[in-house]
Amino acid sequence: MSLFDICLLAIALAMDCFTVSIVSGITAGRRLWATVIRMALLFGLFQIAMPLAGWLGTSYFAAYLEAVDHWIAFGLLAFIGGNMVRESLGKEEEEKHFNPRRLLTQLLLALATSIDALAIGISMACTGYTRLPQLVLPLAIIGLVSFVLSIAGNLLGVRFGSTLARRLKPELLGGVILIVIGCKVLLSHIFE
Repeated sequence: MSLFDICLLAIALAMDCFTVSIVSGITAGRRLWATVIRMALLFGLFQIAMPLAGWLGTSYFAAYLEAVDHWIAFGLLAFIGGNMVRESLGKEEEEKHFNPRRLLTQLLLALATSIDALAIGISMACTGYTRLPQLVLPLAIIGLVSFVLSIAGNLLGVRFGSTLARRLKPELLGGVILIVIGCKVLLSHIFE
């Protein structure tokens, strides 16, 4: 894979992180730098760890994981998104808002948005990446792009989210977006 191909791959993998970060920025409604940086770091680390896990597990787990990775991503995103939709439609005084500041929420989102990267690691093992040092540059680029786009997405969500929040409930919009991303992941794997 050329450097150009790796950069395009990194951007493609980071699109879910970017979108989820926009939702988080909309939901937060203000710049919370500690949250933004932690979420971006988690997204970047998971985007590095999942291809590495796919590459490492190719010889043993490839057939099992490739068959269900899209279902796992769909399930996680649909669960989080469904909870956000349910919470947005609940009574105001009983409402528990989707909280992008919570570490558990960030970990689940990082896992859900990086499931596709597992398949990239499997494909890397099948396309000539036979030694770990060969993976250092591609994984570093993938992680860095996810980190940067996560920060950008969060800041865009904060910047333009107040306009949307006046018209829509952010939790409802965010929940629907997460469910749509989950459906996209599922359908893209089913129709491949």
